[in-house]
Amino acid sequence: MILELDCGNSFIKWRLLNASMASVGWGVVDNDEALVDVIRLRSVGLSQCRLVSVRSDDETAALVATLENTFAVTCSVVSPARELGGVTNGYEQFERLGLDRWVAMVGAYSLAQRACLVIDLGTAVTSDFVGADGQHLGGFICPGVPLMRTQLRTHTRRTRYDALEASLALKDVAPGRSTAEAVERGCVLMLQGFVSGQIAMAADLWQQDFDVFLTGGDAALVTSVAPSARVVPDLVFIGLAIACPTV
Repeated sequence: MILELDCGNSFIKWRLLNASMASVGWGVVDNDEALVDVIRLRSVGLSQCRLVSVRSDDETAALVATLENTFAVTCSVVSPARELGGVTNGYEQFERLGLDRWVAMVGAYSLAQRACLVIDLGTAVTSDFVGADGQHLGGFICPGVPLMRTQLRTHTRRTRYDALEASLALKDVAPGRSTAEAVERGCVLMLQGFVSGQIAMAADLWQQDFDVFLTGGDAALVTSVAPSARVVPDLVFIGLAIACPTV
């Protein structure tokens, strides 16, 4: 089995692949101990572990040590690179580009083989423009729905409501008639506006010869304004396999 990990600031997404490279399990945990527990429960023999991390070097090293000591497996970790999988890093300081963004771009370009706009809708929202020649032209970072919601709750004293109210509020996008509706629907509309703007920018740049990729937990919130986009939940893992091939 191959264990794949996407280690974010808040959560660790994991996936198990069998010898045929088919997914046989996946999930999300919020700490290293929970990850070890869930893999132990599956009683699987790991032949390889590969991971991409946006955590600090010390946090990443601690996780790698735990996995290698617990499961007697070697971990391959994505490192910054100027070029990978036909994509050229567009940052002036290439090592400063978030590694999750980097492998998502590589994964998208491997699928598209032409110009593509890659939008990851998670805690933060990122967009990246990759030309037909694989040149990364740059991108944008803005708050996602979780961050927008948290900021409103933190800095506006009367903005308080529970998870059930939040869920019910998203059944519509009409003007809100409660605080929950106003906040939740407002955040979604801001998200959709950002995505629409990014697609319009890509159209100005490339006309019609490009693909749009959506990934991340909130991708479903914007599909109505990007009906032709390709929703690829495992885009980071596709790029991770290119960065850390099977040994």
